[in-house]
Amino acid sequence: MNSPNSAIMQCIEELNYRVTVGDVAGKSGLDVKIVQQELLNLASDTNGNLQVAETGDIAYLFSPNFRTILRNKYWQLRWQKWLQKVWQVIFYLIRISFGILLISSIVLMLIAILVIVVAINSKNDDNDNSSNSNRQGGGFFFVPRFWFSPDIFWIFTPDYQQRRYQRQLSNSAENELNFLESIYSFLFGDGNPNANFEEKRWRGIATIIQNNNGAIIAEQLAPYLDNIDIDNGRDEGYVLPVLIRFNGYPEVSEKGDIIYYFPELQVKAETRGKVDIYPYLQENLWKFSLATSSQKILAIGLGAVNIVLALILGSLLTPELAQEIGGFILFVNFLYPILITYAVSYLAIPLIRYFWLQHRNKKINQRNYQREERANLLKSSQQLKLKINYAQQFANQTIISQENLAYSTEKDLLDQQLEQADKINQEWEKKLKGYEE
Repeated sequence: MNSPNSAIMQCIEELNYRVTVGDVAGKSGLDVKIVQQELLNLASDTNGNLQVAETGDIAYLFSPNFRTILRNKYWQLRWQKWLQKVWQVIFYLIRISFGILLISSIVLMLIAILVIVVAINSKNDDNDNSSNSNRQGGGFFFVPRFWFSPDIFWIFTPDYQQRRYQRQLSNSAENELNFLESIYSFLFGDGNPNANFEEKRWRGIATIIQNNNGAIIAEQLAPYLDNIDIDNGRDEGYVLPVLIRFNGYPEVSEKGDIIYYFPELQVKAETRGKVDIYPYLQENLWKFSLATSSQKILAIGLGAVNIVLALILGSLLTPELAQEIGGFILFVNFLYPILITYAVSYLAIPLIRYFWLQHRNKKINQRNYQREERANLLKSSQQLKLKINYAQQFANQTIISQENLAYSTEKDLLDQQLEQADKINQEWEKKLKGYEE
């Protein structure tokens, strides 16, 4: 069994478990054909019901606990949910490992330098062996004080995420990362701010269509699209992907204007008002790091300390000295290429990433500006307003209510046939009364 689409299941829950293909496609922005097939599969797998209106349109009715039914029915879903929880823990450990590695590198090199200095002093001055031995022992117990931040110990408690959330609520101005998380954020950032950008685009387009009752003009879609150039801008070819995704149809007016209407998105399970939406699709800029200024300064400072210690260690450490001292220093000598590489990379990676983000954000600003200009044109052009008014002639909205149902899998077929017969008789009685009056 293929895993059900999580976006569709979320839409079902948000729409109160009774939906049409148009409802779900409009809210999720998914392809109409995909939504239709997924709803049929979900209804079959969770014992959902189909309600057919007299117009032939279909509404799908799901149980509020349909997710539980799915998990109990298919072990793959339970396994997938367990893997997601395991991956969250693993990924968090990966994130904090970079901070642990930085501290470990600093402590390791600092101890090694102290050991080497003590060994060299011991070799040059045999009379001070006892004094140098004491200093050597003291070197092994050096640990930076900031390592013992109370925040660090929270990561080993089961309710760490809950405590962190409570701290964020108490300090709404800044949702601070802990020290180990800030190191990862400084090195690699905090993920793509536009990871769901295409989903956001299609949800916006579907919302615009539904807010206009399924009938629009091309210029209303332009602020949410990027595939617009001189060639397809004139013949409105950029609308084609939208027509394919939502089963839309063009209609030419007497003046030669093209109207686009979408029958599936005009059918709803219940009356819903217009959804507020931003006038154009806005792409988020990439942020260098979500760490606070003090955390960034600390991260840079530790990186500088790390590379200075690596250079000092490299100037002191020789193969002959490592062989002579042996033990711990021999081990450090083996690790030194890794330590120096990490020290250089720690500062080089954020520097390269900073300039790369500047270039990327420049392009994002250009795209946002172009989409905003199309939205402003839509507001200011009187000609476009006339086209929009004309498009509303094709606007339509079909509501599948309980009163206009012709068939439902919830009830027995014989009972429904009797109900339909009663409806027909009532309608004839109303007509006869009208004639008599």
